[in-house]
Formats: sequence, structure tokens, C-alpha cells
Amino acid sequence: MTVHFVGAGPGAADLLTLRAVSLLATADVVLYPGTYLDSAVLGHCRTEAELVDTQALDLDAIVAHLVDAHRTGREVVRLTSGDPSVYSALTEQTRRLDAADVPWDVTPGVPSYAAAAARAGRELTVPYGAQAVVLTRPGRDATPVPDTASLATFARTGATLALHLGVTRIRELMAEVEPHYGRDCPVVVAFRVSQPEERMLHGTVGDIADTVEAAGLRQAAVILVGRALTREGGESHLYSSTRRRDG
Repeated sequence: MTVHFVGAGPGAADLLTLRAVSLLATADVVLYPGTYLDSAVLGHCRTEAELVDTQALDLDAIVAHLVDAHRTGREVVRLTSGDPSVYSALTEQTRRLDAADVPWDVTPGVPSYAAAAARAGRELTVPYGAQAVVLTRPGRDATPVPDTASLATFARTGATLALHLGVTRIRELMAEVEPHYGRDCPVVVAFRVSQPEERMLHGTVGDIADTVEAAGLRQAAVILVGRALTREGGESHLYSSTRRRDG
């Protein structure tokens, strides 16, 4: 049996890939992050499947469920919020599975920052403006972030920032980026995008902390910061009428 790590996307039951739905429909055991996942996603599971909410489990307990399912001949899906390539603890879990000689594979999902941008109707890269996107998170109360990957370091690039796991520190984060982006730089805070509790908060570096604190957001939010959110910028050379297209 194989352990399938599956990106559940931002939470909506209809934003999973066809492969993800197929794996859920045949799984005997499904581990899911109850803190971030809309329960409607589990509607793709078989009624007789064993469902395990991992929000109260540590890493070793989670992996124990995965190994046990494999050794007892059951297909198991480990759901992650968003996409497994970002902040999913995929590396730690697969290292342990390799040590236990348990096979595994990965199915991608819609990342939360992409869902936030889609809901806001914004492209995160704009010609002659922001041409890069930085995915990062604060280090306090989490795994430490090296100085070379600090928010201030990334802010100096002027890239569009997608900040994860930082909504409770938004005032501090905005103070760090203000010297590089300015108080008037647009910010979007997306809470539980695509889920029934969805909130989309719009503001600027100078005022978004007040808005977030008034809304009482404490988790499951992505913060987008950057001039690209204004939709101002140049035109793409790829689609330019002056670009040669004769080979």
C-alpha cells in the first residue's frame, strides 16, 4: 500500500484535483488537518473510511497512523492544506516513512496564496513592476527563520509578498515592510478562502493591521503585499504587437 500526500487546496470541496478526488474516493484511511480544512472536502471519502483529525497530534503520532495503515494493507491519504510543497511538513513525514520502508507519493493542490490572488482578482506579477513572488512566514513562535531569509531581507527586493502563518503578528510585519513598500502599498488578507467563513480584507501597509484586529482574525489567513495588487504596470513583451512572431 502507498501513502498518498494530497493537497486539499484552500478548502473548497470543488477545488481539489481530479486525482485528489479519486484517491479520497478509494482510501481506507484519511488523515486531515481539521484546523484548516472545510469538512465538505471529506464528502469525497467513502462512508466506511477511517477519518483522523491531525490537529491534536504530533508528528510521530501522525506518522504512526500512516505506517500502521500501510502495514495492515490499507490505502491511506494524508491531506494537507493548500499544496504539499509549502509549509506542509512533507519532508519530515517522508523521511520517517523512508526509514520505515513505506512507499509514498505526492499529489499537488491549489496553494492558498494562489487562491487568495484569484479571489482578489489580482495577478501577483506585473510587467515592469513586480516580477517575483516571495512565499515566506515569520519566525517567532515557529521554526526559526535565518537572517538571510528574514522578512526585511525579502522586502528589499520589492517582490510581491505572500505571508503565511503571520496574521496574529500583522502589525509587526507591516512595520517591517513599510520602509520598503510605503504606507500606501496595497495589502490583501485572505481568511479561509473558498470556505463558508471566507473573509477578504483590503487595505494598505499603513492601515491593514487595524482592519485585521477589528475582524478578530487569528489563523488560516494569507497576507499579500505588493504594488502588483494595484494592477498598475507595463504591457507584457510576450503579447506585444511589436514582437516578431516569424520564428
